[in-house]
Amino acid sequence: MKASEFRNLTSAEIEQKIAGFKEELFNLRFQLATGQLESPTRIRDVRKNIARAKTILHERQLGISS
Repeated sequence: MKASEFRNLTSAEIEQKIAGFKEELFNLRFQLATGQLESPTRIRDVRKNIARAKTILHERQLGISS
């Protein structure tokens, strides 16, 4: 997801997305450990999505608007 897509969501929806991304990241790491992971770049993408979402939430807490 792009940052602009996160900005269109409410804070509660972003927190739900973060929870979903964390669950997906856990599953991807589990697949990596068992040798079943097909796309290792997906781990990086999910981590970046979590960071983007957290950044948007933090901006909202600080009152920063872009």
